[in-house]
Amino acid sequence: MPNITISLDEDLIKSGRQYAEAHKTSLNGIIRALLEQTVKIQSNEWLEECFRLMDRSGSNSHGQTWKREDLYDA
Repeated sequence: MPNITISLDEDLIKSGRQYAEAHKTSLNGIIRALLEQTVKIQSNEWLEECFRLMDRSGSNSHGQTWKREDLYDA
C-alpha cells in the first residue's frame, strides 16, 4: 500500500491518537476510514453502507409501523 505525507497541527495529532487509542484503532486507521467514507459519498456505495449499518445495529421496531403524518408528531 502506498504511503502519503500530510501535515497536521500537533494538538490535532495528539487528540487523534487519544481518540484512536480509546477506540482501539490507529490514527492512520481513522484517517483511512474517514477518507473512504468521504469518497464513498460520491458513489452509490454510501447507500449500501447505510443498509449494512442498519443491519448491524440490532434495532427492532417490534412490528410498529408509521405513517408519514406520524413523523410530524415528534
